[in-house]
Amino acid sequence: MQNKDISIPYGRQYIDQTDIKAVVNALKSPFITQGPRVKEFEFALCAYTGAKYSVCVSSGTAALHLACLACEIKEGDEVITSPITFLASANCALYCSARPVFADIEPQTANISLSAVKKQFNSRTKVVVPVHFAGCPVDMPKLAEISRKYKAIIIEDAAHALGAEVRGKSSAGKSKWLKIGNCAYSAMAIFSFHPVKSITTAEGGAVLTNNKKFYEKLLMLRSHGVTKDYKKFIKKNRLTSSGSWYYQMQYLGFNYRMPDINAALGISQLKKLDKFISRRREIAAYYHKKMQSLEEINLPSCDSSVRSAWHLYVVKLKGKRVLTRRKKIFEYLRKKGIGVQVHYIPVYLQPFYQKLGYKKGLCPQAEDYYQRAFSLPLFSSLTRKNIDKIVNTLKDALYRSA
Repeated sequence: MQNKDISIPYGRQYIDQTDIKAVVNALKSPFITQGPRVKEFEFALCAYTGAKYSVCVSSGTAALHLACLACEIKEGDEVITSPITFLASANCALYCSARPVFADIEPQTANISLSAVKKQFNSRTKVVVPVHFAGCPVDMPKLAEISRKYKAIIIEDAAHALGAEVRGKSSAGKSKWLKIGNCAYSAMAIFSFHPVKSITTAEGGAVLTNNKKFYEKLLMLRSHGVTKDYKKFIKKNRLTSSGSWYYQMQYLGFNYRMPDINAALGISQLKKLDKFISRRREIAAYYHKKMQSLEEINLPSCDSSVRSAWHLYVVKLKGKRVLTRRKKIFEYLRKKGIGVQVHYIPVYLQPFYQKLGYKKGLCPQAEDYYQRAFSLPLFSSLTRKNIDKIVNTLKDALYRSA
């Protein structure tokens, strides 16, 4: 829930009349739960990213859960991920009785460190979940290369990164920009369509893949593990051919379906995605320009081999005494109506994970990052006037907290 005293939130959806019309038309149709618009949205996501298959679900968390289930993760398996992420990136392993393993981050991007990932591989490693933090992609070609040795499956947590790109190679071997979600270097990629993301379906998510077996399993898992497709029936007999009403539950699945109402909004929003991403990049560039002279903070940046979707704009305080100082800056900005946020508390520092035996000091770079970082507002309708106010207020906060 948005604080009523916050006039400039850290994130906000953009909804126009075409979006409203799309949802109203869905409400007037025979389908308001899962129907033809879900399939249309799935096709549109494939067309945009270049992936072969897409399965829309009720949230990004559901997408991560189903992706892990599709990989048949089980007790005794390990899943490597980043500590600087939302809880779901690690919880998805626990949902499957596997053990999350945290690899430290790169200080510059707050993305998972590939050298740290290498150190965590062992015979129990089943899956790696790289998080494209703040919309800045992990180096997927390199991660795929180091994961191959251990035959680890890669599930991209691209909740922040719809519209981002990574430098890869075409089928002809030529260098080209690939959309995140293309799955050229992973088994699956997941997206979130929460209102603060690049596009929104209110709540919703998707799993993209180029693997037909994963795709068919994901379809069943999102709907109670059930199929009505005779070709997929187990033990075909008189019962299985008794009528079109017959169905089989083949997996312990879930009700993770996306309604047509949400998909209608997603279809409309996806048509504006490139415009949204372009605007986010303009905002990030303007922030850079306005704050490049501030010596007390580090500005965010990405490697030239990737193009960020700029989901977040995270700055970090330099120097000592940062935890106390950040609190003063954070509260001052909030008092002035600016909805700063902190992304994120290292997952393993949460009480639930501490009870599981994870200890402070596990990922020093992540813990140092957490003490320094805070996110400034970034959304497509943010104006230069808003940004000027944010930057001027931040300068005042830095002076007051010195």
